[in-house]
Amino acid sequence: MAERRAPIRGGTAKQLAVREQTLEAPGTLVNDEWTRLARSFDGFDISADQLRALARAPGSDDEPWDVLLSMLAIDEHQALATLAKRTGMPFEAEPKLEDSASRYYELVPGTISRSHHVAGISADDMGVTIATAQPMQPAIFSLLEEILQSPIRLVLAPRAAVQNLINRGYEQRGDLVTEIIDEMPLDERAIETAAGSIGQSTDLLQLARQTPVIRLVNMILFEALRRRASDIHVHPQESRLVIRFRIDGILHDAFTPPPTLAPAISSRMKVMTELDIANRHSPQDGHTSVRVGQRKVDIRLSCIPTVYGERLVLRLLDQTQTQLSLDDIGMTKQMQGALMDVIDRPTGMVLVTGPTGSGKTTTLYAALGRIDRATRNVMTIEDPVEYHLDGISQMQVNPKRGVTFATGLRSLLRQDPDVILVGEIRDKETAQLAVQASLTGHFVLATLHTNDAPGSIPRLIDIGIEPYLITSSLLGVLAQRLLRRTCVACGGKGSLNEHQRCERCFGTGYRGRLAVYEFMHIDDTLRRLTEARADGVSLREAALDAGFKPMREDAMHKVEMGVTDQSEVYRVLH
Repeated sequence: MAERRAPIRGGTAKQLAVREQTLEAPGTLVNDEWTRLARSFDGFDISADQLRALARAPGSDDEPWDVLLSMLAIDEHQALATLAKRTGMPFEAEPKLEDSASRYYELVPGTISRSHHVAGISADDMGVTIATAQPMQPAIFSLLEEILQSPIRLVLAPRAAVQNLINRGYEQRGDLVTEIIDEMPLDERAIETAAGSIGQSTDLLQLARQTPVIRLVNMILFEALRRRASDIHVHPQESRLVIRFRIDGILHDAFTPPPTLAPAISSRMKVMTELDIANRHSPQDGHTSVRVGQRKVDIRLSCIPTVYGERLVLRLLDQTQTQLSLDDIGMTKQMQGALMDVIDRPTGMVLVTGPTGSGKTTTLYAALGRIDRATRNVMTIEDPVEYHLDGISQMQVNPKRGVTFATGLRSLLRQDPDVILVGEIRDKETAQLAVQASLTGHFVLATLHTNDAPGSIPRLIDIGIEPYLITSSLLGVLAQRLLRRTCVACGGKGSLNEHQRCERCFGTGYRGRLAVYEFMHIDDTLRRLTEARADGVSLREAALDAGFKPMREDAMHKVEMGVTDQSEVYRVLH
């Protein structure tokens, strides 16, 4: 590792300036020293006159590096890279925080780190590695050695990257993922307290760490979980801020806090999910986990900039609420029998189709639960892995690290699998690998985006799969949608009487959801039509002739059972 201090020291230029002012007539000796010092900035193209002006410029005592960048009008990344080449110190555009750096954040006050742009990265027996965006402050580096009682090694890093390390380091020390208390209510008083605590503060990290703001965000999370929300939308508008919950597939306005709370809520949620709170101009994605009593909830945050501020969407994945039974999700015994008849086969492919959010993954998990995992090696590739299943190896797609559905599936095939679940067929390469796997001794379950079961065959052809491969591999197609269940407590009325809202369904008349299905078994007639590249209409007519029952029939049967109603069927299947 490089030396702990840069050879360029802010005090040298200042000392020369003071010395020059004390001389009645600056002599050649002083001018020669200015020239010599300018040469030490090799690569920065700075003259002795500019260096003399730097020493006298406002702010050069506290932040000489920033004054230098401003004077030379050069990019921070370029300047740090040049300095790294000049001094031998490492330059890292995105340094990674390691667990061993916890000692730094325990001993060094946050005010020092933030004001002098220094952050701990790691520590070992040889010393502590520190990232800095201000390399010309030797006095601060000496102070850090005294505080840490250890030598330090410097790594040059951009200001934003150092700020991100500071945020994460001190938040992790403060037990970032806190347990949410069940009894915590969502009330107007908490909103008013949080709004009043903001004042005129512009420090995003300070906003995120204020107790009223933390409490408000925790209450939003708890209220969303209490109402069984799958998503939280934080939607800034021109004159108001709207918090919405998606419950049983429908968005509901939860409450409208003052617009002044938007930056605080955004900053807190970013800190929780380890995002860059200073970046407010580009999309970001993060995740974290919280606990509510004995329940563990995974949170995935998506953040995008809009003209009125940052819009946030949090996906809540409650591990304890997953329905993994085909009975619970609404599949009839007859359809279960048809589905399991093909899933129990050793090779082939079954597709589950439907739009995003129609419960395809839950159905696949429920089907996997029926497979004998003691004698069959079951593996999945998903984006993301939403729920964890015992006895199954699950791989998550990670494009940033080169793990796509195609590359991941190719790797899974070298793991001797019997059953493979492909989270989604999105492109030709993934589709070809899935088909080839089903033809070479594996059973493949996969999802595909189509409107109905017969439409899946033209979709595969459109992706680029040859018809003869489809007829050889495809065993059946299950299409589905989700309908809201009628609330049992109020009978779908939303109220218990004229003056009392039903608290079980929060006045909506619905609580929970169930799936409606159609299952198309691939027979010889459909195979011949597929070879002839028939369209979806022809395939549907042939399937109906063979006994195929459309999804609407399943939906109307459930209306007759009283578990849903006509308006819900019309809303989803119209």
